[in-house]
Amino acid sequence: MTPVHRTWFLAAFRLHGMNWLRPRAVRRGGICPGQGLVQAGDTGKVAALQPFGYSGQGFSLRGEKGRFVLPPAFRKAVKESSEGRVLCLAKHERWNCLTGFGLSRRVELEAQIDREEERAIRLNLEFDRDLRAMQLYGFIEVPFDDSGRFIMPEHLAELGRLEQGVYFQGAGSFFTLWNPAELYRMGEGWEGAQAACRMLEADTLAKGKKA
Repeated sequence: MTPVHRTWFLAAFRLHGMNWLRPRAVRRGGICPGQGLVQAGDTGKVAALQPFGYSGQGFSLRGEKGRFVLPPAFRKAVKESSEGRVLCLAKHERWNCLTGFGLSRRVELEAQIDREEERAIRLNLEFDRDLRAMQLYGFIEVPFDDSGRFIMPEHLAELGRLEQGVYFQGAGSFFTLWNPAELYRMGEGWEGAQAACRMLEADTLAKGKKA
């Protein structure tokens, strides 16, 4: 298939939806744009995983055994997204930080790859679909308790350059986890996140001294 034909196909594919490739039974209750994954069981009951948005900020100091605390601003959304206490973590592909989200985001990843591939074709840019899929689907599932405590995998802490303190920043379909020193190195456009990080870091350290 030539790049021109592939661009036309992707555009038509999105215009008419993925129904071309779905069995009839799945088309009646499958994936609806913007609604997440819908599964129909034998009993006729339908359970839906809805997309979740993450906003706000938070800060956590490293505890014993590499334990951090998922801030309340994100805890409830992650729990509802995963239908349980499961936090998904991965290395951000460009920034020196990690990304976090709930399991429901899985249903959005293939569409995201399609959009990025179509854009690359339109702009005559190289696009490695297999590499991009590996980046997006290579997340680690980490359990957390009712208080939001979770153990950071050592290899992810190393990749994200996370040390004693972690700053959490909402980013819509995911949130980011930063070493403050790495965040402070970011340039123009990051002033708001940097100011929030400084405030939360100072508050957290002050509370730690009083304890």
